[in-house]
Amino acid sequence: MKNTIETPMPLSEATPIDGSFNQLPLSPAMLATLQQLEYRNMTPIQAASLPITLAGHDLIAQAKTGSGKTAAFALTLLNNLNPRRFAVQTLVLCPTRELAEQVTQEIRRLARHADNIKILALCGGTPLRPQAASLDHGVHIVVGTPGRIMDHLSRGTLTLEALNTLVLDEADRMLDMGFYDDIASVAKQCPDGRQTLLFSATYPDGIARLAAQFLRHPQEVKLAEQHEDSKIRQRFYEVQDSDRLKAVALLLKHYRPVSTLAFCNTKLQCRELLQYLQAQGFHALTLNGDMEQRDRDQVLIRFANRSCSVLVATDVAARGLDISQLEAVINVEITPDPEVHIHRIGRTGRADENGWALSLCSPSEQRRVAQIADMMNIEPEWHTLNSLQSAQTQPLLPPMETLLILAGRKDKIRPGDILGALTGEAGFNKEQVGKINVTEQTTFVAVARDIAREAVRKLAAGKVKGRAVKVWILKDG
Repeated sequence: MKNTIETPMPLSEATPIDGSFNQLPLSPAMLATLQQLEYRNMTPIQAASLPITLAGHDLIAQAKTGSGKTAAFALTLLNNLNPRRFAVQTLVLCPTRELAEQVTQEIRRLARHADNIKILALCGGTPLRPQAASLDHGVHIVVGTPGRIMDHLSRGTLTLEALNTLVLDEADRMLDMGFYDDIASVAKQCPDGRQTLLFSATYPDGIARLAAQFLRHPQEVKLAEQHEDSKIRQRFYEVQDSDRLKAVALLLKHYRPVSTLAFCNTKLQCRELLQYLQAQGFHALTLNGDMEQRDRDQVLIRFANRSCSVLVATDVAARGLDISQLEAVINVEITPDPEVHIHRIGRTGRADENGWALSLCSPSEQRRVAQIADMMNIEPEWHTLNSLQSAQTQPLLPPMETLLILAGRKDKIRPGDILGALTGEAGFNKEQVGKINVTEQTTFVAVARDIAREAVRKLAAGKVKGRAVKVWILKDG
């Protein structure tokens, strides 16, 4: 039976007066956890949605990655949880493994006020059997991708009889990836009385279909995505199609951002741009849907830890990506959807940082820019490629290199063990060590570029947690 979407709750009714979490019906232990994690005031999406969801209503919320939406639904699902019942009570569906892992980590942080809450990520790229064993031991919260969730449901290793909360995170991305039927199948296997929360950065037709079929009289929250002019500086450059690749290199040499996300509309354009940039001496990598999960993980780790200067991707490949310290976004081509453009450029200028949004526009794309300008209520700032003084400049080297160590969680390795090995016997300063990512079987550590070779030599000659390890530098290609 399909439901009619009700008129959205007025924002004034949905938002606590002072934006404080103390205004919400949360337990003292949860409020203490939020204070410890320095969650001081609610973000707009949290302030608008939490009073609705904590009151038990279904929700459709339009919110982008990085807006605080994970905490917006995590606080609700934790509030609905009975820790004494070891059965799956919450299911969060995400479009990609990367987003699922980010969501899992955030829920774990927020759940630390309660003992023994079991949270499990179920994604492709890892064996089914260990996941099934974890489910068999009892799990409260499952976060996963539609395909892998369907695998476990079909095998009977995942059951949803105890489910009270279903979350569809970045629902528009899941629809773009062709997951409508999987989402529908999962939703049909959930109890009728559950609460359903749907979060989406854009609002395509498929969202309305999902909502009508699987949400019960949902409330709606739609927050216009706005970017402060002082934080994101937009510039549009006139370009002929034949000069597009060269133009990207000119922009990179002129603005010299440490990290740049370059958006293309097609996989073919991604491949051509990657080859061109690497031939010009840029440290560039790409994401595409044909990559093995291991290779995709390595690319994302290297880009996030600033050992790769440029990440070339389509909107599909970049789903679920939330990179801090992103100095620039380059729109290699103008997207036909103005909302997607706003979502793209919102990847830069996060928190207290500034960012550049640089867009290349051919004569045939002028109408798209006009639509973007109309939606954002801006006057486009136009420039020519001749204004870029960069022809003889060498590409900027990334500040870090990534070391791959053949030891991980299965070897009881923790980030502190790696940091200790580098700053102890190896003799480096902690300022020379960047992000450390420990996976099941391997560890990735960012180190300052000028010490990378020596760090490899010293780690290979010494020991990490009492054992010898194999280590090398990850390179492009």
